[in-house]
Amino acid sequence: MTVEQIRPPELPPSGGNGYRRPERLSAWQRLNRAIYRQAPEVWDNLRPRVLGHNIYKSIYRTTAFPKTERERSEAFFNSFLLHIQPAKIEKHALRFTYTFGLGLLSMYLFILLTISGLMLMFFYVPSTEQAYTRMLDLRSAVSFGGIMRGMHFWSANAMIGVVFFHMCRVFYTGAYKPPREFNWVVGVILIVLTLVLGFTGYLLPWDQLAFWAITVGAGIAGKANWVSDHINALPHPAGAPVVPPLGDLTRWALLGSDSVGQEALIRFYVLHVAVLPVIITLFIVYHMWRIRKDGGISSPKESPE
Repeated sequence: MTVEQIRPPELPPSGGNGYRRPERLSAWQRLNRAIYRQAPEVWDNLRPRVLGHNIYKSIYRTTAFPKTERERSEAFFNSFLLHIQPAKIEKHALRFTYTFGLGLLSMYLFILLTISGLMLMFFYVPSTEQAYTRMLDLRSAVSFGGIMRGMHFWSANAMIGVVFFHMCRVFYTGAYKPPREFNWVVGVILIVLTLVLGFTGYLLPWDQLAFWAITVGAGIAGKANWVSDHINALPHPAGAPVVPPLGDLTRWALLGSDSVGQEALIRFYVLHVAVLPVIITLFIVYHMWRIRKDGGISSPKESPE
């Protein structure tokens, strides 16, 4: 075998005077190129199936993508998922740094709290004799119990922080100004409900930290007697009804007795898993609907000083 027979063939010219070596592509780059080359053919095969599927028809109510203004309007009015979105949005609202997605992130955290809370309900018993034991079982006896409880715990803390920063962002960008002032009030109610939701869940582990934290919180609520005392001290007609002590009523409403016990645990459990989640869900739905009716995300320039 001669030298000419084992010499590799010359590389094709690159359009200039020299030669170029073939590109050395990684496996990821080769995969990307293959996908881009096959994407049109794959989409042509999938497009009739997607457009003809019942899920797509239930969303868009059409067998073709909306192209004209009329078709877009019909798609919006015939689909709930699209109708809750604003018909038009400002260009500044597309910037991530304008909202940081804090509103959607808080909603996603609430959904994660709901899912993880439902899973925890299968193993939790709202009883003073079993509550703490079940918490220990989640860490040692239940598969992935520690992960479920950790997801619920950290999602709750993260939601409080995200909702707070979302409210700061709304205030900083002037989104509380007309015509969105009522939705600002709804947002303030939501952050208060979020704090109450976290407070009611604080007692459920039934450990020393939870017990004494709720004891202190109920004691603070019991100090509201000064409000009723000041009202009763005002001049009023003879025979007028006397306002009962508000602090004692608030403390009884929270604990159901004079101290933290079984009655308090049941009340906090019902509030945490049934009453407050339903109320928060209704407020979130109305909050998102008001955003859509008010024209989407606002800008400080469109609001009067």
